[in-house]
Amino acid sequence: MKNYKLTIAYDGTRYRGWQSQGNTEQTIQGKLQALFSRLAGRETEVHGSGRTDAGVHARGQVANVKLDTAMTCQELKEYCNHYLPEDIGILDVTEAPERFHARLNAKTKCYVYRIWNSSEPCIFERRYVTRIPQPLDAEAMERAAGYLTGTHDFRSFCGLRRFKKSTVRTIYSIDIRRIGQELRITYVGNGFLNLMVRILTGTLVEVGLGQRPPESMPEVLAALDRDAAGKTMPPTGLCLEYVTY
Repeated sequence: MKNYKLTIAYDGTRYRGWQSQGNTEQTIQGKLQALFSRLAGRETEVHGSGRTDAGVHARGQVANVKLDTAMTCQELKEYCNHYLPEDIGILDVTEAPERFHARLNAKTKCYVYRIWNSSEPCIFERRYVTRIPQPLDAEAMERAAGYLTGTHDFRSFCGLRRFKKSTVRTIYSIDIRRIGQELRITYVGNGFLNLMVRILTGTLVEVGLGQRPPESMPEVLAALDRDAAGKTMPPTGLCLEYVTY
């Protein structure tokens, strides 16, 4: 039995998220587990680095699976890509140490949120951006982001109001960059809570629209209350870029 590390990309548009669910087959984990279970001839579990929400995309999701197979890593990759839907792809397969776990061993994660900041429609990228026609003040958003980097209790930015575990996380950087008509926000941290990136982005957008000052971020953090932060942005513009170990 070998432990394999998988690097996976997917278009999350038509899926109910990463996590396998009993009431639907439309999850990324569910598709992978069904594939590997057929290959192994037994129920096989796939462990992901994290649970992306319904509609969220990934360029570099990481998972691990334990299999007893004579296939090489390249053959296993080709087998997966032959049978998986066209909107899910295995980019890389490598043998990992027996104790490697995609979620427990993750050190940093990078998410990117793409905003189409224009009154013009975004026809060809519409499934991968969220459109905001009103002008956004990127400089004000950058000032606000400065208060959110570092180690904080991010309970105000957690989508689960009764989350019982620690809500302390470290954000190493928040980079806000304008690329033509697109505003791209890149988050790098040691882990993110349920809906955290989408709530952080919604709060920064409110700053960019002049609805709250950048200097209010410490107050939002200190409130430890979801109602103190901004709205939850749609999943469309969010993508898991990479995970490091």
